Amino acid sequence: MDGVPEPHTGWTFLTNHARVLAAIADNHNARIRDIAAHCRLTDRAVQKIIADLEQDGYLSHTREGRTNTYQIDPAKVLRHPAEADLAVASLLSLLARDEADRTSSGQDGERHPAAT
Repeated sequence: MDGVPEPHTGWTFLTNHARVLAAIADNHNARIRDIAAHCRLTDRAVQKIIADLEQDGYLSHTREGRTNTYQIDPAKVLRHPAEADLAVASLLSLLARDEADRTSSGQDGERHPAAT
């Protein structure tokens, strides 16, 4: 299929929900297709994840012309009981530090604040 990223095999440390949230933290105006490409997901999977995050209050959006601008609630706590004392901002700060290291190593991308 053209435009569908190759699936990843094996386990990973982050869920697709965390990856999508981190991609939105990178760019609050990112298009679904750009998020999907970055996260190696389909557009439809990203739409579903965004709907999940919005439904549970981690994310909201406003429509500006043909563009969505996303807002992340940095104070919202993580869902799993083992991480119930950690806020989204803590997770995103860890991912931001990692991305900053990758960016300084010569890869493309600019890190934007995690929340508005």
